[in-house]
Amino acid sequence: MRRHRLPDLVGEIADTTLSLDLDEQKQLYASLGISEYWVVDMKGRRIFAFSLTPLGHYEAIAQSQVLTGLPIALLEQTLERLNTETNTAAANWLIQQLQNPPEHA
Repeated sequence: MRRHRLPDLVGEIADTTLSLDLDEQKQLYASLGISEYWVVDMKGRRIFAFSLTPLGHYEAIAQSQVLTGLPIALLEQTLERLNTETNTAAANWLIQQLQNPPEHA
């Protein structure tokens, strides 16, 4: 793996593997030096996002540093929409949010 550039962001989709993804997989990606690691919990409709610290450990983040400023909560809102909307509708909503972010006072 050291011959090729490592990704800055890795994500795991957890359906039945949540504990594995939050433990062993997280340790593996930290040891490889992956800057950011996300676990998408499909059952709980939530996202666990972590950023690698200078000490080589992951800490939870509320905004992506790799995808500059992307709020993890926005992704969770998109997942929640899947309860009542199609994948396409939820994806279109996310695109609209990214193109027209709310104004901050």
